[in-house]
Amino acid sequence: MNKGKLYLIPTPLGEGAPLEVLPASVLDLLPTLRRFVVEEVRTARRFLSSAGLKGHIQELEFHELNEHTSPAEVEALMALFADGSSVGLLSEAGLPAVADPGAQLVALCHRHQIEVVPLVGPSSLMLALMASGLNGQSFAFVGYIPAKTEERRAALRALEKRSASASQTQILIETPYRNDSLLADMLQCLSAGTRLCLAANLTCPDAFIRTRTIAQWKQEPVTIGKRPCVFVILSEAKNLKAKHL
Repeated sequence: MNKGKLYLIPTPLGEGAPLEVLPASVLDLLPTLRRFVVEEVRTARRFLSSAGLKGHIQELEFHELNEHTSPAEVEALMALFADGSSVGLLSEAGLPAVADPGAQLVALCHRHQIEVVPLVGPSSLMLALMASGLNGQSFAFVGYIPAKTEERRAALRALEKRSASASQTQILIETPYRNDSLLADMLQCLSAGTRLCLAANLTCPDAFIRTRTIAQWKQEPVTIGKRPCVFVILSEAKNLKAKHL
């Protein structure tokens, strides 16, 4: 019996037209699906409408999977595949299941031998790394770090130390309204020679991507605001030694 498949469907990072950032093969697949697991129904409806399904949204079936979804509710999503239907998984932006609650459904599908099909689309993390000029051979995505100032500064120092000891790029993100407070803490506690890339509103007309040392950022202050931003850090051991001289 055909169990159907789980398609991991990428979405734009900003408000641009899907055709500008998604392959035609992804857009061609969307009309073949009737069931979607999404982080937020309103956002999903808006994306699918702009992706060519305008006028057919009411025919679709939506099921939410977000930080409020219980384990039992996630398990219940397996019923969507019971009649052989395929399901599309959408996140709020970019690639689903990366720093995204949808990873729970992906793991569940693997346990139930349901085929998982990742589709090509924009990844803010990889785009930021590509554009940073920092080490793309060895890197780590650490997600969110603590929001409280002292804990956050301690986490930043630890990341800088890890970066220096392994020559490893560190990639992190933050809730947009805390972007500028995170940047302020970076300028406060990271070494002058540590390199920091700010990559905001990627793939959008007003994209901002710039790599500078901490010392240079202090001389050229910027305000990120509430734009989605990826922070990319690379330190060298000599920078940490100089900091403590």
